[in-house]
Amino acid sequence: MSAAHAARTAVQETGRVLRVGRAGEYHELTVVAPRIAELVEPGQFVQARVSVPGAFLLRRPFSVHQADRSRAGHGTVSIVFEVIGPGTAALAGARTHDHLDLVGPLGTAWTAPPEPAPCLLVGGGYGAAPLFLLAERLRAAGCRVDMVLGAATAARLLKPTDAKRHVASLTLATDDGSTGTRGQVTDVLGPPSPALARVEAGGGVVYACGPMPMLAAVARAAGAAGVPCQVAVEERMACGTGICFSCVVPTIGGAMARSCTDGPVFDGAAIAWAELGLAGHQTPGREELVP
Repeated sequence: MSAAHAARTAVQETGRVLRVGRAGEYHELTVVAPRIAELVEPGQFVQARVSVPGAFLLRRPFSVHQADRSRAGHGTVSIVFEVIGPGTAALAGARTHDHLDLVGPLGTAWTAPPEPAPCLLVGGGYGAAPLFLLAERLRAAGCRVDMVLGAATAARLLKPTDAKRHVASLTLATDDGSTGTRGQVTDVLGPPSPALARVEAGGGVVYACGPMPMLAAVARAAGAAGVPCQVAVEERMACGTGICFSCVVPTIGGAMARSCTDGPVFDGAAIAWAELGLAGHQTPGREELVP
């Protein structure tokens, strides 16, 4: 999806909080926002207005975790986040029936293969949130979907039980070895990774979302296998509309791209990872912090 198309379809919607819950160490909110639910594509995000007394705060960006269009006029979107600042702390205090002002969907979306093909989804920490909606849409398009989830500890893996219901196979990796493979997600992508080999043989795509060092490593592994890779970056955003240029990433060829409008989804081979200091960088032991 182009940045211009995303800008045309974005709407402002004040929705009622339908559910407030936890997803391991993270918070999850489901909001009734039928227009956004109808428009959103996997990889796009919303900007939420969070009010904190005595302070001026910009809207906060959140990837759309899930979107339910099944109830006409009552569609919902869900977001997942961690409390790391006053904005997310205020959002974590939301209660059922509170109202939340959202703008979205914003940004670019992941692109599905032109024909059904095996796809590999790789996520780190709560950065994996938008991959759930992607898995749902890819399966509906007839694609086989395998997923790799990684985090520092088992408690920081995002909804692995739910993930199993969306994919053909799920592989887990934790830094401390508390569940799954001990190590990082890229440790399970090296040869002989059955899922990556399946994508290579079937003309599929690798999709990834999570901290930037993880994305660099996944893009490198996909490139070594000759497989296309689409990454959703986690750069800090201020305006979310492309005006402030605070979330730019360097691309091959020297241009700077705005994560909020030119992304957050990019071709993994198009990002100049070396200029970000990530050439040869391995996945860190914790997720990037997004306010």
